[in-house]
Amino acid sequence: MAHTTQTVDISEVPNGRAAMWWVIASEVVIFGGLIMSYLLFRMRYPQWGEYASHTSTPMGALNTLVLLTSSLTVALAHKAATEKNIAATKKYLWFTILGGVIFLIVKSVEYTTEISHGYTITANNFWSFYYAMTGLHAIHVIAGMVAMFLVMQIDVNKGRNLHRVEMAGLYWHFVDIVWIFLFPLLYVAK
Repeated sequence: MAHTTQTVDISEVPNGRAAMWWVIASEVVIFGGLIMSYLLFRMRYPQWGEYASHTSTPMGALNTLVLLTSSLTVALAHKAATEKNIAATKKYLWFTILGGVIFLIVKSVEYTTEISHGYTITANNFWSFYYAMTGLHAIHVIAGMVAMFLVMQIDVNKGRNLHRVEMAGLYWHFVDIVWIFLFPLLYVAK
């Protein structure tokens, strides 16, 4: 039996999807560099485990649950969009945005608690990395929420360009995957 190699013609990939994968690839470079730098420092300075013991694992776990649930709701929004079910698409996008809001509220409570105990961005290098990585992640959560809101208002409400729900969903899944790396690095590995 002859083996055939199947190639993908780039012209067959929708422009929006290809562009979103380029955006995600560039974000992987940013977060990847930050995470690798953190890991190198963490191996060099074992006392960072002591600093990490002051992060709130229950709050980090709650945020992990919130983001994983929001990944489900954005996937359901995409499914509803492919079925042209506008009401369900909007409902699931709102649930996803709500997940982002809950994540940011929990993160704000965490930051307030940590800062009140003197764990500020200038306390030491661990806390500098902690605030840089979680803060950059929070900015991406906000960007994902804004993207979903705009897609809903501009396209979904008018029943057009429903494929954009998939693009917002891809970005949201990326944001969730980043958190899956940050949670064990900053909260669990003590």
